[in-house]
Amino acid sequence: MAAIRRRKWRNRAAVAFFLAPSAIPLLLFTAGPMLSSLWISLHSWDLISPMRWVGLANYTHLLGDGDTRAAFWHTVYFIAGYLPLVYVGGLALALALNRRMRGRSILRSIYFLPVVTSWVMVSLTWKWILSPDGGLLNRALAAVGLPTPDWWASPTWALPSVILASAWKDLGFVMVIMLAGLQAIPQELYEAATIDGAGAWQRFWRITRPLLSPSTYFVVLISLINGFQVFDQVFVMTGGGPAGSSRPVVEEVYDLSFRYGQVGTGSALSWLLFAVIMVVTVVMTRIQRRWVTHA
Repeated sequence: MAAIRRRKWRNRAAVAFFLAPSAIPLLLFTAGPMLSSLWISLHSWDLISPMRWVGLANYTHLLGDGDTRAAFWHTVYFIAGYLPLVYVGGLALALALNRRMRGRSILRSIYFLPVVTSWVMVSLTWKWILSPDGGLLNRALAAVGLPTPDWWASPTWALPSVILASAWKDLGFVMVIMLAGLQAIPQELYEAATIDGAGAWQRFWRITRPLLSPSTYFVVLISLINGFQVFDQVFVMTGGGPAGSSRPVVEEVYDLSFRYGQVGTGSALSWLLFAVIMVVTVVMTRIQRRWVTHA
């Protein structure tokens, strides 16, 4: 028995040794700050004065705060516009680039390039494209006699501007995931369906759509999580404006913590956002059993 125990401890020590290079930074830079922010959310603190215990007061204040509700509404607005664009566009690219054609690998690389480009560069590029004064898009619209919106300078068009830039950047990521799902579908199914007289739409609806559901689930879940955490492109393109019309939750966390010195309230809001993301993730995980088909 003693030998068995020693062997088990040696195995555990070996596992701990190999996990340590990733586990230690994870604890130091992820789990540690998360627990610290939870503790800070129960205090009033401005980063300078000593922390003062307030319990759940920060949370109750946020739940009744109009700016918080507006920030969540802007975040939901962003997701509602971003998710269909990035999914449909990524799926269309995947279907197109799954066919045999010349330069297919080059096209795949070109469409994936924005994914590995920094958000700052993409946001600045799109801010220039959507510039109300002589931007490329407004020039093109004016050339064909169409109205030229103020885009990121307008309360009405600020969030749609961010949605366009975000969807363009993430199209390549969705394309790669959906392309992998398409290539995992056995070609024999399409051949059999064609022999049975199924058209292109029937093959897509009866074969491609259900067998792509695992990829669709992954893309939708990741896009939802990323959408709730939207920040970089908003910060660069609009700064949450004009007049707070495009400020999402993470921007509100930033403003509370670093502009207004309400670090406890900002930490509380980040935990409220975490709770929302957890609920959405759990709901998505539960309902995926009803529509995800595993081959």
